[in-house]
Amino acid sequence: MERIAFVKGHGTENDFVLIPDLDGALDLDAATVAALCHRRAGIGGDGILRVVRTDAEPDAAPYRGAAEWFMDYRNADGSVAQMCGNGIRVFARYLVDAGHQAPGQFLVATRGGVRTVTCGATGDVTVDMGPYALPDLGAINVTVGSRTWPALAVRMPNPHAVVFVEDLAEAGDLLTPPQVTPGAFPDGVNVEFVLVRGPRHVAMRVHERGVGETQACGTGACAVMVASARRAGAGAPTTYRVEQPGGPLLITLTADGNVEMTGPAVLVAEGTWLLGAEFGSSDGVDPCHAEVVSTGATTGTV
Repeated sequence: MERIAFVKGHGTENDFVLIPDLDGALDLDAATVAALCHRRAGIGGDGILRVVRTDAEPDAAPYRGAAEWFMDYRNADGSVAQMCGNGIRVFARYLVDAGHQAPGQFLVATRGGVRTVTCGATGDVTVDMGPYALPDLGAINVTVGSRTWPALAVRMPNPHAVVFVEDLAEAGDLLTPPQVTPGAFPDGVNVEFVLVRGPRHVAMRVHERGVGETQACGTGACAVMVASARRAGAGAPTTYRVEQPGGPLLITLTADGNVEMTGPAVLVAEGTWLLGAEFGSSDGVDPCHAEVVSTGATTGTV
């Protein structure tokens, strides 16, 4: 029976299963990812963070020589995403805590490009998320039930549709994706609902493509800050506090147009996952079993 080592972590309660695969020996297909992320028959998580050396991952070929580590991120349904803001903080915390990377500033390659990370031995993690983009997609609307709002499209580099509401409850239960103008986002989109709480202070809820509602979204918080600053006419540099159900993030638009994100990263458990063990799954997910061998917490605060 195959055993896969894992580490469980979260960033503002956006939780992930980290799979250390330093030399690229594993082939994680969509079904295995979905089984790992299953909250009853697997480990449970909003996504997978596969930790692999850039030289050992074909998808990371464009970044060889630029960064030692590649974050192979998969959504909970097994689909591939360009980037994960909360995930890269957890990824960095794992590298430092496991001794693979010295504390300080270092580079991490993702499908959305190379990111500069600042991660100390303890405390919060800061990520330079790079520049944002406002794609010209024409008029975009988001609908939930009988309510429809205009949306701003922002790429970070994941696609986002940001709408402003008077009450976050207007987003509904977010169990199913909100309706977005057909054809605007052929690869799917994260939808953020934003409530302005005060100057440079907003709250949000999010439906993440391939996952559903999550407690937090790092790239979503960055997109929300961009949309909020534009709406308020705030110039750069400026910093926003973005409240999410899982906790706050500090998002800064720098003078050079990049977006920086600062927030906690927590590692809570490690163990082995037994691929193929009988676990009584009855909903079509491959059966599995998890054995947790230790727990703990490494975190910081905003």
